[in-house]
Amino acid sequence: MTFAPGITGLLVIDPYNDFISEGGKVWDRLKGVAEANGCIPHMEQVLDAARVADIRVFYALHRRYRPGDYETWKYVAPIQKAAWDRRTFEFGTWGGELRDEFKPQPGDIVSQEHWCSSGFANTDLDLLLKKHGIGELIVIGLIAHTCVEATVRYGAELGYQVTVVKDATTSYSDDHMHAALEVNLPNYAAVVSTDEVVEAIRAGR
Repeated sequence: MTFAPGITGLLVIDPYNDFISEGGKVWDRLKGVAEANGCIPHMEQVLDAARVADIRVFYALHRRYRPGDYETWKYVAPIQKAAWDRRTFEFGTWGGELRDEFKPQPGDIVSQEHWCSSGFANTDLDLLLKKHGIGELIVIGLIAHTCVEATVRYGAELGYQVTVVKDATTSYSDDHMHAALEVNLPNYAAVVSTDEVVEAIRAGR
């Protein structure tokens, strides 16, 4: 496992306060698994290692709720209905801001917000990756069984070589983590630990 800076991108998915900060609307559901596997410090480790190695950082962010988003839709998926009911990641609120440690820096690339789970569906993420010559992706962020899994699957379909950092993500329960990281995602990506991916990033510098 090696990562060359010129063709590798780090993809950070949905590090919103509502997900991974105390007081966030979804934090209580994610807290147990996140604290048990060290999700937040591991995300920081991978992000820091990528920046040191000049691996470009990309962000795939969920649509921040705005009044009127879903009211006139013919079909609303259950996951969208839940976000609508809770006003998750509401635009202009603290919950809809990125946690401080994961805010984009100059040179980072932020794609259009995705409406459901995949960071690729109906966004410019694929275009932005291709314009920067990226063929390999390291993926960290939230949530393992929804946006991470959907984005990784879609990325594999588009031809990217994908690596998921299993302890730099979290979900609602150990069962959700098992289903995503041990049953589903190994069909589409390499699933590795923070220590393994950081070592490989450093070796490729």
